[in-house]
Amino acid sequence: MSGDRVLYGCMGLGGSWDPDPYGPADIDAAEAAVAAALDIGITAFDHADIYRHGKAEAVFGEVLARAPGLRERITLQTKCGIRLGDKDRPGMYDLRGESITRRVEESLTRLRTDVIDVLLLHRPDPLADVDSIAAALTSLHRQGLVRGFGVSNMGAAQIAHLQARLGVPLVANQLEMSLHGRAWVEAGVLLNTPESARNGFPFGTLEHCRDHGIRLQAWGALAQGRFTGREETPAERATARLLAELARQKDTTPESVLLWWLMRHPAAIAPVIGSARPERIRACRDAALREPELTHEEWYDLWITARGAPLP
Repeated sequence: MSGDRVLYGCMGLGGSWDPDPYGPADIDAAEAAVAAALDIGITAFDHADIYRHGKAEAVFGEVLARAPGLRERITLQTKCGIRLGDKDRPGMYDLRGESITRRVEESLTRLRTDVIDVLLLHRPDPLADVDSIAAALTSLHRQGLVRGFGVSNMGAAQIAHLQARLGVPLVANQLEMSLHGRAWVEAGVLLNTPESARNGFPFGTLEHCRDHGIRLQAWGALAQGRFTGREETPAERATARLLAELARQKDTTPESVLLWWLMRHPAAIAPVIGSARPERIRACRDAALREPELTHEEWYDLWITARGAPLP
């Protein structure tokens, strides 16, 4: 039941969001976070080449070096396709084939491994040539440098466009999905309402992924603590109270109930936990180890309370 039901997102590892070097304390903190994730049954770890300017991958590589045999017990996922800005140039997207290859080689070096289990394309690049992308991914796969591929922040049409040119199946699509970021679920019920124009989620993406065996991964799954400690609006406060009551009834934590809300959806969504705090990671234990224990009515109660308004 554990393993990749929940992923640990490593964006918070590696110290500051700048190019300054990381230090021993950052490695220790990463080791503690990884240990907490392993303690609750998580064996899938999500990275991106830009997290902490590459330092998240680098400190994770240090953790792997400290723990012989750990690499064989886990799934390593990383992303490429975003270039961070600096004083001379704003940030941009870059999915040119040669850039993908170079970024993967750099990630392998930082992670101190010879293979990436899953590579996600981080965001769509409007200038990218899909044939160049497919050629780069195919080459990485044939060389044994990457075992599988997926996307992030892409809609159904973009996924289908890439898959038509790629011989290796896409296995994942990582999207913002939470009880706060609800566009993914509301896109399917707001058709023919005034709210639909403000939704923005690419309609049909969930269905496409389910039909083609593409695993949906949810970034921002804990909603940045909006319902578990940093409530700011009446709807968030009401939802926090409901989460706490449901957690009490089910002998678990509000964090686990919050993740169960995602996992209860028939799309079999895999939440990505992004906290670097071991106690907050461990608060998600029952999401990793137990089936979602929410009834139909409880799931809707949470959704409607978080909306702060009835369904249309």
